[in-house]
Amino acid sequence: MARGGFPGKGGNMGNMMKQMQKMQKQMEEMQRQLEETEVEASAGGGAITCKVNGKKELLSINIDESVVDPEDVEMLEDLVLAAINEAMRKSDEMMESEMKKLTGGMNIPGLF
Repeated sequence: MARGGFPGKGGNMGNMMKQMQKMQKQMEEMQRQLEETEVEASAGGGAITCKVNGKKELLSINIDESVVDPEDVEMLEDLVLAAINEAMRKSDEMMESEMKKLTGGMNIPGLF
């Protein structure tokens, strides 16, 4: 048996390492692209709309003036929270979906 390895398996290990390095580069590139991608979500039938990017940064919030009622600030707050949370969820789903495409569904702990 060869030192430090398995007989006849050295080439396979080298190929596997090259594939892992290639996948890592692809993942880094995809992550950069996803961070720039925007997702939009709304609440209250479109009365509140917000956009977030893949870095989960809130980019914008649009509020239809018809839902601005000084007598019911709580409803407006609830709608804003709902829209933001939905946009964040969509961002997570987008990231997870793209990573699964790249990894072939492998479960790699701590990937994202």
